[in-house]
Amino acid sequence: WPSIYVGIDVIVNQETPPHLDKVSAPSLLDLLVSLGTHAQFHVSDLSSIFGYQPGTMIYLAGKLLHHSAPKWEKGERIALA
Repeated sequence: WPSIYVGIDVIVNQETPPHLDKVSAPSLLDLLVSLGTHAQFHVSDLSSIFGYQPGTMIYLAGKLLHHSAPKWEKGERIALA
C-alpha cells in the first residue's frame, strides 16, 4: 500500500536498548505502534517514560531523541516501527 515511510520494522519480543535511529531524517517523525503487551516506552533525552499499551501510537524524532523499550514482565510484545 502507498506509504510516506521508507520501511517498516516488525519487532517481536525484543528488549530495545537506548538508541538513535540511523536512517531517519532529522526533520521527520517516526511512527511506533504497540500491538502486544508492552508496559513502558522511554525517551531518555526528555527524561520521560510513557505507557505503551496495545494500540498506542507514538510519533518521535527518532534520529534526534534516544529512546528504548525495556524488559517486560509477561506476555507478547509486538511493535511496528
